Amino acid sequence: MYFIKVMLQLQNISFSYLDQPTLKNVDFSLTKGKTLAIIGESGCGKSTLLKLIYGLHDLNSGQIYWNDTEVLGPKYHLIPGMDYMKYLAQDFDLMPFITVAENVGKYLSNIYKDKKNQRIAELLDIVEMSELAHVKAKYLSGGQMQRIALARVLALEPEVLLLDEPFSHIDNFRKNSLRRKLFAYLKEKQITTIVATHDSSDVLSFADEALVMQNGTLLAQDTPQNLYQNPKSHYIASLFGDVNTVTLDGKEILLYPHQLVVDKKGALQVVVLNSFFKGAVYLIEATYNDHLLYFENDTALEKGSAIGLRIQ
Repeated sequence: MYFIKVMLQLQNISFSYLDQPTLKNVDFSLTKGKTLAIIGESGCGKSTLLKLIYGLHDLNSGQIYWNDTEVLGPKYHLIPGMDYMKYLAQDFDLMPFITVAENVGKYLSNIYKDKKNQRIAELLDIVEMSELAHVKAKYLSGGQMQRIALARVLALEPEVLLLDEPFSHIDNFRKNSLRRKLFAYLKEKQITTIVATHDSSDVLSFADEALVMQNGTLLAQDTPQNLYQNPKSHYIASLFGDVNTVTLDGKEILLYPHQLVVDKKGALQVVVLNSFFKGAVYLIEATYNDHLLYFENDTALEKGSAIGLRIQ
C-alpha cells in the first residue's frame, strides 16, 4: 500500500501580537510537493501564519513540525527562521547597489563560478528578467524587484517556500505567464509551497489545496474546486469574485454571475441598473427584491429595462 507522509503539521496553534488574538487554534497538515493557498480578507491572519511557519515569532500555544522537526521561534534561535525554508515577504529586501544577477546569486557559492552563473541564468529565465541581469536593483520598478526577490528565494532550492502576495506588484500582462512558469518549476522540483494571496487566479489555477481564513480562524480547508463550486458561506464564495445571495422557495442559495442567464420566462425578475464591459462579456448590475444582483450577458442591456433570469 502506498503511503503519503505528512511533512508539515500545525497542531492547534494560537498567536497574538498584543491582547487581541491574531490566530486562534489553527490546525492543518500538508504533504511534500503540494501547493497550498491561504485566502481571506485583509487582516485575517494570512501573513502572520506564514511568519509563524517560518519561525519568526514564538507561538502562544500549539506546535509546528516540518518532517518531524519542530519549528521554533526567536526564543530558541539567535537568528529566526528555518534553514530548509525560504520566506518571501511583501518587502523585497534587495541590495540596491548591486546588479540583478548579483542579488539572485547572493547566497550561492563562488567555488564553481560556471555552475553559479548557470543557476542565476536559469532563475532569471523563470522570472523573465534575463535582459536586466546587469542592471542595478535600485533602477528596477516594484514589479521587477518582486520578480528578482522570487528568483533569489529559489536560488538554494528550499524544501518549503512561503510566499506572501508574490505577484501583487507585477503587471497583469506578465503575471499569467510568470505564474505558469513559477508553479510548474515548483511542482517539478517537488518544493512544498504555501502562498498567502487575495488573487483567486493563484488559488483556482495552481493550488492543490486552499485554506480559508477569517478573523484569525480557519474556516475551511479543501480543494480550490470544491471551495468554489460548493461554498459553505457567502464569505467563502466572495473570495472568488462577485456572488449573489438569492432566496428561492424559502431557501437561500449562492450564485456567481455566470450562473444566471437571461430568459423571459426566468423565475428571477430584475431591473437593469448598469452594464460593465469585461472583455468577453458584460457584467450586468440589476436590482432584485430591493437587493443588488449581478449576472453576465453577451451584450450591454438598457438601463431600467425589466429582465427575466434563470439559473443554469
